[in-house]
Amino acid sequence: MEQYTTDEKTLREIWEEHELEWFAPWACPASKSRGRERFENPCPIRTEFQRDRDRVIHSKSFRRLKHKTQVLLFPESDHPRTRLTHTLEVSQIARTISRALRLNEDLTEAIALAHDLGHTPFGHMGERVLADIAASEGMPGFHHASQSLRVVDFLERDGRGLNLTWEVRMGIIQHSKGQVDVHDGFNLEDPSSVEAWVVRVSDSIAYLNHDLDDALGVGLLSVRDIPRSILDTLGSSHGHRVDTLVQDVISNSGEGRVGFSGRILEQIEILRNFLYVSLYSHRTIKQEEPKVANVIRFLYRYERDELDRSAQEAIDEISGMTDRYALHLFRATAEPCA
Repeated sequence: MEQYTTDEKTLREIWEEHELEWFAPWACPASKSRGRERFENPCPIRTEFQRDRDRVIHSKSFRRLKHKTQVLLFPESDHPRTRLTHTLEVSQIARTISRALRLNEDLTEAIALAHDLGHTPFGHMGERVLADIAASEGMPGFHHASQSLRVVDFLERDGRGLNLTWEVRMGIIQHSKGQVDVHDGFNLEDPSSVEAWVVRVSDSIAYLNHDLDDALGVGLLSVRDIPRSILDTLGSSHGHRVDTLVQDVISNSGEGRVGFSGRILEQIEILRNFLYVSLYSHRTIKQEEPKVANVIRFLYRYERDELDRSAQEAIDEISGMTDRYALHLFRATAEPCA
């Protein structure tokens, strides 16, 4: 280990000291982590959160994100976002905010890169179908945030999981405001670290703006459709709108709080409502929902009846599929029976 030490200290220890000197008082230094469920010897080079980030990037579930839908199913263009590019945009926005606020970029990045690992094929359409199936089986339900935590805890590495730190695990399950539950004694509505708050905010900044950008790019919406107040307040281009929101968060956060100004938050809600009415309910997208439901419900019955899997095993298997693999399996198993 001598090549990794300086004056009897490892590179990791030197970096941990730097964190304690540089970070804001409410940040989460790696040396203060609550640790992992299964103890591991420290790395001489990387902090615990850096190790978590690397484990996520090298995981199979992370690689599969490149073939999972964000919003637009089967676009003819290569430019609309996938679940992977969404994840990368969230990560970069979150890192920018964390650096400006003197928070732990490594923790923020690890949470951001892992936050959607449990997302289903076919975007939120697929999630809704699996949630209905889970409810019909008497299960608590299905939510991609909970499934993402299940992926890193149990499903990756052939059932051994990634053994991530407590702070990253909590940030994963707390990234979505709609996921309200209690886990390890914490209400999931209230992120347990400032870094987790940054990821939640960055997720909203990313998807609200890139979904609009993708819709404009494929012609589902035009600039004329966008409410005037959004263009005037947030900006007339994708880059301008993201920059406005990031700068607003940085200017209005501090003392352990992360959030927008009232003026910008009002425009965010206008943009969110506009997208739900004009994009997410667009007939081009809605007409795909019955097809998605048919594919996922068939695959569920196939997993249960033909492969003799339990309800949880079937849901785990389907939620981990990419769009193209789910369609391939559906065609290979359903069409011969038609």
